[in-house]
Amino acid sequence: MRDNRRVTEATDHASRPPASPADVRRWRRYLADEHAEAAVYRDLASRRTGEEREILLELAEAEKRHAAHWIELLGDRVGKPRRGDIRTRLLGFLARRFGSVFVLALAQRAEARSPYEADADATDRMAADERIHEEVLRGLATRGRNRLSGTFRAAVFGANDGLVSNLALVLGVSATGLPTPAVLATGLAGLLAGALSMGAGEYVSVRSQRELLEASTPNPEAKRALPHLDVDANELTLVYRARGMSPEAAREHAAEVLADLQPGRPASPTAPIALVDHEAIGTGMSAAVSSFCFFASGAAIPVLPYLFGLGGTPAVLVASVLVGIALLGTGAVVGLLSGGPPLARALRQLAIGFGAAGATYALGLLFNTTVA
Repeated sequence: MRDNRRVTEATDHASRPPASPADVRRWRRYLADEHAEAAVYRDLASRRTGEEREILLELAEAEKRHAAHWIELLGDRVGKPRRGDIRTRLLGFLARRFGSVFVLALAQRAEARSPYEADADATDRMAADERIHEEVLRGLATRGRNRLSGTFRAAVFGANDGLVSNLALVLGVSATGLPTPAVLATGLAGLLAGALSMGAGEYVSVRSQRELLEASTPNPEAKRALPHLDVDANELTLVYRARGMSPEAAREHAAEVLADLQPGRPASPTAPIALVDHEAIGTGMSAAVSSFCFFASGAAIPVLPYLFGLGGTPAVLVASVLVGIALLGTGAVVGLLSGGPPLARALRQLAIGFGAAGATYALGLLFNTTVA
């Protein structure tokens, strides 16, 4: 079958009409991009070990095969080596410096933009490869996202909460016409109150989660009762039914467990009443301190202009610009973590933050007008 495909491809090349200058330019661009993408995968592989390294090197080899296709079409018109497009070169720079999940997410999006499906000069095989490469990178990026600590995710979302809530508070109070010291005091009070609230809430949440998990974890002492159970009544069945097994499956599993306890038989490799594995959730105090710091770091930004003596409209504008830049950054990070388009997520985050701040600013103007 492969030989037939080779014959078909050779026939296609022989019957292809002469290439136009535009075709040659496009093929050279594709060739440069394939070389650049292969280099990105090799750079990413150099920062990894084991299976992930092997997968990335396989992707690099696939890009070399694609490059060979364009070299064959170009023949003696290959010319001097060209650089890939700016996005691929940027990916290469990031891969050499960081090699993180963010680079994988960007590479995934780059594969999704492959033009080969709409290009008659690219083979169906190449177009299919690019589509599969997107899924391979999606899987690798998902691994990276899962390895990201909860603390990092908490940093992004906590800082974002501080940015939006304190900007809204500061702008709302500023719009009422209060003097700069009063706005500054309000902003600092909002920072402290919000950070303490976040810290206390996170402490209670984590402590409650740990207590629930402890209450749901089987008591290891129950194993000692197993040898003395009535085999005919077999109340162990009730344990497995309570954990969600069907009655028949529970009876079979309980019978296997009790059979393993008979003298002369090796113990089952699976503990009859096993502890439940849960995701590490940390301690309540560490979660509280992290939430406090992350929220405070975001909430401090809207207060900065007032700390440096600005007031009125200039302070409002500077605070809005600073928070806007920060919101774009946190939104882009959220987009990369979720596998979505970073720019769209950044703009969405900006719109939500400015929407909340704009609403409170309008309310402050209303109160100022009413008081006047």
